[in-house]
Amino acid sequence: MCRHLGWLGKPRSLAELILEPPHSLLVQSYAPLRQRHGLLNADGWGAGFFDVSGSDKPRRWRSAAPLWGDASFASVAPALSSHCVVAAVRSATVGMPIEASATAPFTDGIWLLSHNGVVDTAVLPASRGAESVCDSALLAAAIFERGVDSLGEVITEIGSGDPQARLNILAANGSRMLATTWGDTLSMLHGADGVVLASEPYDDDPRWVDIPDRHLVDTHDGEVRVTALDVSR
Repeated sequence: MCRHLGWLGKPRSLAELILEPPHSLLVQSYAPLRQRHGLLNADGWGAGFFDVSGSDKPRRWRSAAPLWGDASFASVAPALSSHCVVAAVRSATVGMPIEASATAPFTDGIWLLSHNGVVDTAVLPASRGAESVCDSALLAAAIFERGVDSLGEVITEIGSGDPQARLNILAANGSRMLATTWGDTLSMLHGADGVVLASEPYDDDPRWVDIPDRHLVDTHDGEVRVTALDVSR
């Protein structure tokens, strides 16, 4: 299991989003509060973002080491700002490789995508575009190939093929952010300057709301739509 976070709104530094809150992703890497599977997220971390220059190309910083041990990122994160960020800390599924390429966020060159959960790779289509052989990378490739716009449909189909799957997805392309809840927690903080979606709240702001299980969140142009996934398929 993992923890992830997404931001879409006015530019904020990566330190402000990932390192500085009292229950930040950094803290969640060693002391998560709502994590149902696993106690630590020490098998890597990653941060993806779109730079403020206006480029539509996502940038990434990924490592197979724990976030708490990356002094280089801590030193530059205050200087990196973005209006759109996807970040994650990883607890690897048993048997899956621990390497930077197996760490979210994954990308197709347009979208950044993180998977919080586990899925039987036997129910996933074969893909030559996956960044790793781990379940999350194969799932990301399947979503990219179908199109992230079809995220809810893809997750519903995969979930029906693997009833034990946990399929919390977080994806963003610089102007839109999508997320699913399927077997694990997700919370949202919608403020005047933007929207945070996170596996668990990073502070005690009373505006945090929990997203119900098996729902899709769609954030665009400051608007947020939360809809139930069609589990009758």
